[in-house]
Amino acid sequence: MTILCVRFQLPTGDETALPGLLGLLEDFTPVVQAMPPDLALADLRGAERYFGRDAVELASVIRVRALAHHGVDCAIGAGPGPMLARVALRDARPGVTGVAPRDPDALAEFLAERPVAALPGVGPATARTLGAYGLDTLGRVAAAPLSTLQRLIGARAGRELREKASGIDRGRVVPDAVSRSLATERPFPRDELDPARHRRALLSAAEELGARLRALDKVCRTLTLTVRYADRSSTTRSRTLGEPTAHSAALTRTAYGLYEALGLQRARVRAIALRAEGLDPAERAPYQLTFDPVDEKARHVEEVADRVRAKFGARAVVPGALAA
Repeated sequence: MTILCVRFQLPTGDETALPGLLGLLEDFTPVVQAMPPDLALADLRGAERYFGRDAVELASVIRVRALAHHGVDCAIGAGPGPMLARVALRDARPGVTGVAPRDPDALAEFLAERPVAALPGVGPATARTLGAYGLDTLGRVAAAPLSTLQRLIGARAGRELREKASGIDRGRVVPDAVSRSLATERPFPRDELDPARHRRALLSAAEELGARLRALDKVCRTLTLTVRYADRSSTTRSRTLGEPTAHSAALTRTAYGLYEALGLQRARVRAIALRAEGLDPAERAPYQLTFDPVDEKARHVEEVADRVRAKFGARAVVPGALAA
């Protein structure tokens, strides 16, 4: 096994703890890919040679360190590739790493009876389409003629699905530094139905993300909103920004847009989280010139406010809507 898929069991879904946990993985290998809100992939090929242990043994060490240093348990799957490690994660139990075998015959047996939906990227609609033709397990998909799969779900998707069902994993772990995303969460003291309070939480979260991005001289390309409900379910939506930015006003507008698009009707919201993704150095980011004096003034005020906060604390300057 060379690849681990780690799902951190974050308390109340608090994804703000994820960067520290990714740093723990980076103590073993620099090839770590974050998959927010709670998942990560780690390529341990170099670590196996360096530490003289295989990936399953290293998974036990990672689990212990996550508990000892962060108080977070984790479920871990191991496999020869990222896709197979994610499938193996389904077999993980407390203290036991799920393992996808490397031997081709054993791997075929490992996959054969699993439902099609066990493959990453296969959604309910695709699973229903295949199930209607009796292709409800990976073994049956692997044995089906390629032309049949391509007629059902498309040429490229059919070819990729058949490869994956046969245990062919062409994926790789794409290194993704901890600083590639920043997250913040606003829990409510009680389940909150008031949209005005939801928007106030969004404003507060967007202001914090903007200040943190500017302090790091970073801009983000994507903003992700996660709304957690009283029944422990959640909804996540992402939007690519018009241009990379750390401007709090732009982040707030995008956050409001994501929230409004959900069309929540008296939803009992337990927490709201925002995550800035696709971080890049601010000096390399394109910036659309504007002759709007209001925008220029807002950015100048933001710079002054950042200097005041740096000297007197984060609460020294806040938007009027958050002052109460």
